[in-house]
Amino acid sequence: MKELLSLKETVDKYGLLAKKSLGQNFLLDMNVTNKIIRLSLEAQHKKDFKGECVFEIGPGPGGLTRAILNADPQKLTVIEMDNRCIQIMNEIKDVVGDKLQIIEGDALQFDFTQPQNMPLNIVSNLPYNISVPLLISWLKNMARYSSLTLMFQKEVAERITAEIGTKDYGRLSVLAQLTCAIKTLFNLSPTCFVPAPKIWSTVLLFQPLAEIPTADILSKVEKLTTMAFGQRRKMIRQSLKSVPNLANICAELDIDLTSRAENLTPEQYLQIARKI
Repeated sequence: MKELLSLKETVDKYGLLAKKSLGQNFLLDMNVTNKIIRLSLEAQHKKDFKGECVFEIGPGPGGLTRAILNADPQKLTVIEMDNRCIQIMNEIKDVVGDKLQIIEGDALQFDFTQPQNMPLNIVSNLPYNISVPLLISWLKNMARYSSLTLMFQKEVAERITAEIGTKDYGRLSVLAQLTCAIKTLFNLSPTCFVPAPKIWSTVLLFQPLAEIPTADILSKVEKLTTMAFGQRRKMIRQSLKSVPNLANICAELDIDLTSRAENLTPEQYLQIARKI
C-alpha cells in the first residue's frame, strides 16, 4: 500500500496557500486534529466511528480527514470546492480506497438529508463564511444526525451556547438549544492555523435531544427569532406585532408582551411557534 506524504510535504507539493475567498484557514498540526476526534468520541462515549458514516466539509490539506479516517468510519464523504484540495483527497483515496468518497461542490447546495443506512456524523473545521447557514440547515434536520463536531470562530460558538438574558443570546442560541445538547470541547489559538486568523476558534459537539421539534416548527421559530432579535431592544409586542393573534397567544402562554427578545427562553419561542 502506498504511504501518504506528511501534511507539510503535502502542502509544499501543492503550494497550498489558503484562499480568503473560500474562508480557508488550514489546520496542519495532527496533534490538534487528533485531539478534536479524541475528545468528540470520548464525549459521545464511543471508541471510534466503526459502522458509522462521517461527512467533512472543506477538508483542505486533509489533517482532520486523516484523523477521522484513523477513527475507522464505515464511510467518510468529503465535500470540497478547491480543486487543489480535491487532488490531495484523491491521493488519500489512493491509499484508503472506497472508504473515502469525494464530492467536488458547494456544501450549501448539498442534500445532507438523503437516506443513510447507518448513523450519520458531521465533523468539520467549517469555512468561516458559510458556518452559520450550514449549521442552521443541519439543526432543522438534527434528528437525522448522531453528532456534529464543528469548529467555529469563538464569537460564533459563544452565540450558539449563550444563556438567556446575555448579550450573545439570539437566534442561533435558540435554534441550537431547542435541538441539541451542546458541549464545548476546547478553544484553539490562532497560532494553530495557517494562515493564523485574528480570532480564536472553538470546537463544539452537538448531539440531538430525545425530542426535537419538526423542521416546519423550527422554521417558524427561526422567523420569530429573526424578527425579535432584529429589534432586540424593543418589547415583543412591537418586534413581533406581525404575528397573528400575538396578544392572545402570549396571554395563554403567560408570556409578558413587555418582554424583550433576550428575555424569552428557547422553550417559549417554541410554544409561540406551535400556536401560529
